[in-house]
Amino acid sequence: MFKRNKSILTLFFYFCSDSMAKLIIKYCFLAFYVFGTFSVLAQDAYEKNYIPNGSFENYRKKSGNIKNAIPWQQIASVDYYQSPLSNDTSKFKGARTGECYAGLRYQKKYKEFLQVKLSEPLKRGVKYEFEMYVRLGFWSNAMVKSMGAQFSKAGYKPGEIVSKGSIVDSICKKSGLFNNYDWIRIKGIYTADGGEKFVTIGNFSENIRKDMVKENIMKVGFKEAYYFVDDVSLKRLKQKEDEVKTVVVGSSLDAEKDSVLEVKSDIKVGDKVVLKNINFENGHYYIIPESFPELNKLAAYLLRHPNMEVRINGHSDNSGSPRKNQKLSELRARTVFEYLIGKGVQNKMYFKGFGDAQPIATNDTDVGKAQNRRVEFEIIKQ
Repeated sequence: MFKRNKSILTLFFYFCSDSMAKLIIKYCFLAFYVFGTFSVLAQDAYEKNYIPNGSFENYRKKSGNIKNAIPWQQIASVDYYQSPLSNDTSKFKGARTGECYAGLRYQKKYKEFLQVKLSEPLKRGVKYEFEMYVRLGFWSNAMVKSMGAQFSKAGYKPGEIVSKGSIVDSICKKSGLFNNYDWIRIKGIYTADGGEKFVTIGNFSENIRKDMVKENIMKVGFKEAYYFVDDVSLKRLKQKEDEVKTVVVGSSLDAEKDSVLEVKSDIKVGDKVVLKNINFENGHYYIIPESFPELNKLAAYLLRHPNMEVRINGHSDNSGSPRKNQKLSELRARTVFEYLIGKGVQNKMYFKGFGDAQPIATNDTDVGKAQNRRVEFEIIKQ
């Protein structure tokens, strides 16, 4: 069979011109390459975490306010930890992974919630797997019976009664969530109605007082349950009917070449990559929409290299005062940092502004100044 097919191909190319044969081979190779690329991207898409900054590792500054773990928000007052508590003597002290984690407090008339906007809205009928880890605080004298996540289009409002169909919940009817102060995995499948943009984490019982149980019934006094939270994720489940169909029309070699950020394969710690076509409003740190394609390429690159730690560096020319240039370069680096997090990048990242201290061209010409006004990413760890 193979010999027969081989003979047919030989005859086919014999009657074709040399240039035509090369063209056919070129487009056949391109079709296989593009299909293979899209298949890999499709597979990677299933692994994408739709919860931005799901492990709380990326933050604006050292602070106990969860709002610095962008883009997380709080309902009531949620604690944020960037290192283990000094007085935590339990075996499982600190974060589950990395260094940062959050904390939720529950009392008989009080409860707190973590809330975040997803990197993209959920699609109707698609199944998503939610997962997070919680651990009872060592000073707690009570536990809650349930903890979970609500999915909504506009976010959770305090006192709102949520429908069971909108949450993934973990319920312990006989006792509370304890596990000897070890981390507890809360996991479940959510089928989207479509358009959900927010995830809210907490206890959704209508009466928190009834949902709390004493850790030790012999202890008397004020009841409080406190839970640490870490490693929150929401990933799309693989579905058999999902297929990727690619149609190549005309030459797309240039488009394919430009579809991925240009990063050398042997990149190493300390290397820096200047981002092209990143523009801001003059004298400000607002990103111009024309910059989004390049930033999206960087987001895709980091999603494919989740263990890579990077720092976003901002630079300026020498126009204006050094102090102003320093501040502006830092704000621009932070804006790029926050944009990447919003796109679902989970890598550990930092940002820093250098002002006009590290020029790569002369500041005596407009062309040189334009080169010095740049944003780059630097490899911190691979």
